[in-house]
Amino acid sequence: MNPVTAESLLSHAWFGLIGLMLVLYVITDGFDLGVGILSLFRSKESDRNLMIQSIGHVWDANETWLVVLGGALFGAFPAAYAMLLSDLYVPVMVLIASLIMRGAAIEFRHAATGARPIWDRVFGIGSLLTAACQGVILGKVITGMLPGGLHAGFVAMTAIGVVSGYALLGATWLVKKTNGRLQAAARRYSMIAVVTTVAAAIVISIGTLMVSPIGAERWAQAGVFHVLVGLAIVAALAFCYVLYSVHIGGEHGPFNASMVLFVASFAGLAVSLFPYIVPGQLSIASAASNSSTLIFMLIGIGTVMPIMIGYNLYQYHLFRGKVIPVHH
Repeated sequence: MNPVTAESLLSHAWFGLIGLMLVLYVITDGFDLGVGILSLFRSKESDRNLMIQSIGHVWDANETWLVVLGGALFGAFPAAYAMLLSDLYVPVMVLIASLIMRGAAIEFRHAATGARPIWDRVFGIGSLLTAACQGVILGKVITGMLPGGLHAGFVAMTAIGVVSGYALLGATWLVKKTNGRLQAAARRYSMIAVVTTVAAAIVISIGTLMVSPIGAERWAQAGVFHVLVGLAIVAALAFCYVLYSVHIGGEHGPFNASMVLFVASFAGLAVSLFPYIVPGQLSIASAASNSSTLIFMLIGIGTVMPIMIGYNLYQYHLFRGKVIPVHH
């Protein structure tokens, strides 16, 4: 095996690992961001208490994946990290500020009893801003960070799509974790969110062909279109199952199907953008660190990642039951 092939395998392996970290972050932190977004629509404090209680044991651990993702991108693809952070400085800074708002609100609302409604709104607004900023970053990356009105419209649609998708994950999580009035409301939210999420995904897919520097070219390559069609079928089946499971009163099915919908959508995006990190500007090969750095990081992540995944699985297993109202 020649050095060029080995370096290519290492960079592609890290591209896959970063993609996996991103999927784990989007699904885990996505549902607790969705719960925060939906809390803006609940007027009763008892409902908001239950909603925050349903994510109280996992929200901070979920955000760990974002920290690891940033570190991995910095080490494995420093050129991409530099380009993205410089061009996306404003949405990244708003994203970080929004995450701080959420964390502060969750902690302060328990102590500031009289001001709890205010902190609940801070929590909801912070969640909404976090999701919107992530949507803006996604749209900017897909368009290769090119200016123009058409690109701005596409970025706005990706922001709407991410907010709607997180609301879907949050709603189906609440279906799984709550009972009674709140669960009934979560079922209604799930039906609305899954329709808007899929509609946004269809618009974004069409828009990718129009605004992405490599979208149409990549889709025309041999074998790629068939893979995308297969992923689209999986996503369509997941969409149908969310609707069916919510309709028949399923509790775990809607959330599981929503995760499948997200994974299929993300896989389609990754296939469409490969082998670029920033479409039309920066490829995987040109952005990657040298082989020694990639190998050193691979050893480190090989040690840390199983621990993180094991810890996450354990905490979800430990707190797998329904949440019950408690007095804070």
